[in-house]
Amino acid sequence: MTDKTPISLTINGRAHRIAVEPRRTLADAIREDCGQTGTHIGCEHGVCGTCTVLMNGETIRSCITFAVQADGQEITTVESLANGAMHPLQEAFWEKQGLQCGYCTPGMLLRASEILAENPDPTREEVKAGLASNLCRCTGYAFIVDAVLDAAERMRTEARA
Repeated sequence: MTDKTPISLTINGRAHRIAVEPRRTLADAIREDCGQTGTHIGCEHGVCGTCTVLMNGETIRSCITFAVQADGQEITTVESLANGAMHPLQEAFWEKQGLQCGYCTPGMLLRASEILAENPDPTREEVKAGLASNLCRCTGYAFIVDAVLDAAERMRTEARA
C-alpha cells in the first residue's frame, strides 16, 4: 500500500486539504477528492486538452500533472467561470453553437479564457492558433472561434461600461 501525501489545493478560491498517493493525477484529485466534476478526462496522455485547468493563471493538462505537483497552488476549473450568471464565454459558446457533445467544452473554455486574458482583442487567426492545443471531434472549430471572438467583444464592452 502506498503512503498518502497531504497536500493543499486552492480550487476556485476554496481551500482543499486532501491526502493523495504520489501517482494520483490532478484531474482525479480535482474530480474525486474535491468534487469539481466539470473538469473532464479524455485521452489521459495530455494530448486532447479536455482536462485543461488553470494553475496560477496558466493552462495545464491536469491528466498528466500529479496532484502533489499542485500542492499550494491556485487551481481554476470551469466551475469558476459562472458567478451567479453565465460568463460571456459560456454565453457565446451557447449562442454561437460552439459546442455539440460538450465533452471538450470545459477545456476549450479555460483555454479561451487564458487567450483572452493575454489578449483581449485577438484576431481570428490568433484564436485559431491559441485553440490548436485543444481537440474537438464534433464542431469543426469554426463556431468555437466565432464564440471566442464574440466573447472577447462582450468582455471589452463590459470593461468599458
